Amino acid sequence: MNFPAIANVLGTLLMFIGSTMLIPLACALIYNEGDALSFMLAMMITIGLAFPLWWFFRRQRNLTIRDGFFIVSVGWILVSAVSSLPFMIHGSIPSFTDAFFEMMSGYTTTGATILNDVEALPHGLLFWRSMTHLIGGMGFIMVTIIILPLLGIGGMQLYKAEADPGQVITGEKFLPRVKEAAIWLWAIYLALILIQSLLMWVAGMPLFDSLCHAFGTVSTSGYSTKNSSIGYFNNAWIDWITTIFMLLGGMTFMLHYQIIKRDWEPVKQNTEFRWYGGFVLFFCLVTTLLLFASPQYDNIFDSARFATFQIVSILTTTGFTTTDYEVWPQAAQMFILIVCFIGACAGSTTSGIKIVHYEIISKYLYATGKKLMQPMAVVPVRINGRIAEQPVITLAVSYFIINIFMVFIGAAVLTICDDMDLFSSMTAVIATLFNVGPGFGDVGPTHTFAHISDIGKWFLSFNMLTGRLEMFSVLVMFYPSFWKG
Repeated sequence: MNFPAIANVLGTLLMFIGSTMLIPLACALIYNEGDALSFMLAMMITIGLAFPLWWFFRRQRNLTIRDGFFIVSVGWILVSAVSSLPFMIHGSIPSFTDAFFEMMSGYTTTGATILNDVEALPHGLLFWRSMTHLIGGMGFIMVTIIILPLLGIGGMQLYKAEADPGQVITGEKFLPRVKEAAIWLWAIYLALILIQSLLMWVAGMPLFDSLCHAFGTVSTSGYSTKNSSIGYFNNAWIDWITTIFMLLGGMTFMLHYQIIKRDWEPVKQNTEFRWYGGFVLFFCLVTTLLLFASPQYDNIFDSARFATFQIVSILTTTGFTTTDYEVWPQAAQMFILIVCFIGACAGSTTSGIKIVHYEIISKYLYATGKKLMQPMAVVPVRINGRIAEQPVITLAVSYFIINIFMVFIGAAVLTICDDMDLFSSMTAVIATLFNVGPGFGDVGPTHTFAHISDIGKWFLSFNMLTGRLEMFSVLVMFYPSFWKG
């Protein structure tokens, strides 16, 4: 590997993160709650560490795909570490382990928190906490695709390392030039955030809270400025606005671009998008009926409001809550648990297993069953009108198996590390590996991850990173062959 070139890129990333602290610093100065100095010191430390890496290795620019994998994995770790500094310096989160967990959760758009009283944080730190969603939602590596070419460094190796396996499977391409694609992605992303912020403000949410919640909605992340999340506002309009934008965040952003261009044919051909709509309608409808049949809510409208919000929030791995779903009927809770395993569309801001993998596996199982009855039959697996080749099917099946394997192994590890019951341990792993946020039991919607041991938090942080980078980008580094040559 070309370590000088890697050091140059990592230095550039850290300089970018240090520079972005100017925004929460401005917020801290406006509210004047004593957290401005924390950002000033954190900026100085971050840029002070980053500048030598960039300066001394600025002529090293040749990157391989192996270098890209290393940068993506280590980059998220380093950025989460330096982003912890404002919380540690201020004293809001004095423990490095806790601060790192909080920032890794933010950048990976998980939304799991160790804070028992979010509302006690000053506005500057609250804004910085939500800003990690803004950066991580689209992937801060995408920022380097715009910045690095200006420095003479190509960003394609980084893009390949962070590309979603689902996009590899569907064969979708955004635009011919990666830089142009990144600009379009960020333009659409920021436009959605701005529109949602304005709508939430009009619906009655304070402007500061509207912006922070929009960061967490479009990025499908889940950090809130309130202890009881969106439920704090108890506003049906806010609930439905948030639901709509969570759904939009769960769509592949290529479709957003094509809709803007009024190119409807790819939208019609996108089978994953139809499966996405089908999953949402099915789970929301069934959960609504289950809640309506129980004494939980007085009418069908409230049942639909709370059921739809929570199903969409968990399905898109956002993690916002409007109610404690653990007091729902057991059948409704089971549907919440099921959608934890699904995720939304490939090429979106969501995490999880992703719908395209379920589509491929379902069609593959159907084709296999039909060939058992008709051995001479040729039953192709088609995605978006194209035949999926066997390596693509193998990738989908492997990805699914690895996820399920990591859930059970992770639950066993966490049970050993912490005094938690098996169900709480399992859902803690599910909540972090699939970047959902809340789980059940000891890590349910009314609890935090604060009680988990330091070892457990580091393990769950690893799960968040692995899940956000779609497994292979991280796990490939454990192959001995990765370090040879």
